[in-house]
Amino acid sequence: MADKALPPKDLTSTLNLRQLRSVPDLNKNQNLLNALSIEERSVVDALPKGVGILIALSGPSISSRFLLDSKNVKIGRDLNNEICFDDITVSRSHTMIEKNENGYSIRDLGSLNGTYLNAVAIKESSLIAGDEIQIGKYHLTLFIGER
Repeated sequence: MADKALPPKDLTSTLNLRQLRSVPDLNKNQNLLNALSIEERSVVDALPKGVGILIALSGPSISSRFLLDSKNVKIGRDLNNEICFDDITVSRSHTMIEKNENGYSIRDLGSLNGTYLNAVAIKESSLIAGDEIQIGKYHLTLFIGER
């Protein structure tokens, strides 16, 4: 018995919580609208019904706006994408946002760092107004016109 190692009586472990974030509340659309600047709010209010826009409410591109005005919007680091983020945390072809008869959907294109929807890694998912999309270090919130 002396040659077998016994486990220690007290077990400890280390957790890295730097990347941990709370999951956004899906029912906070009004709070999101209230967080917009007057200019951003007027842009969202002027959107035609069903047309989406991504607004960076936090992160390195804060206040950037990206109108989802085509059937497919490809996002990545490559300059040929409709939305280009020049950062190493973003893959050349990172994700695709598609508009269909039911609204918008998002699909990861095999990116290295993944695509996150409301702080959860996804491969493919439908989108609703107020969803937060994370691509690399960029955080974008989806707003959809209601007029």
